[in-house]
Amino acid sequence: MAVPLAFFPQIVYTISIQVPERMSAMSIEPGLKGRAETLVTPENTAAAVGSGLLPVFATPMMCALMEAAAVNALEGALEPGQGTVGTALEITHDAATPVGMKVWAEAELTAVDRRALTFAVSAFDEAGPIGKGVHKRFVIDNEKFLAKAQAKKGGA
Repeated sequence: MAVPLAFFPQIVYTISIQVPERMSAMSIEPGLKGRAETLVTPENTAAAVGSGLLPVFATPMMCALMEAAAVNALEGALEPGQGTVGTALEITHDAATPVGMKVWAEAELTAVDRRALTFAVSAFDEAGPIGKGVHKRFVIDNEKFLAKAQAKKGGA
């Protein structure tokens, strides 16, 4: 069953939640590519999300867009019941983008170390590059991951 998850209003990704039979990432190989795009609106500016005072595309939103591109790169490559979680993001935000312009991110899987995945990520607007960096994700069993997260509430 596909479940849409909206982590940010402009970025929506889908994960598949099923009971896994086994945990492997055999179809995940370097070279997979993904893309995500959005329009800069007043709601995703630095002023709106609190990362600055100006009405330009917010760095946290660029980070989320880069993560979404990496998630999209893995579409169809994961086993049923698997997902990925972001573990690291090292980026630069090199150019400002005003409200009204389209922005997009691209991700390419560059390394696979068992369940650890490394992506080269880049972001662009209609005028050219606006950011770049490296993003790491980890392949997880969705149900086990969610159960472990929920178990934290029991010890609170």
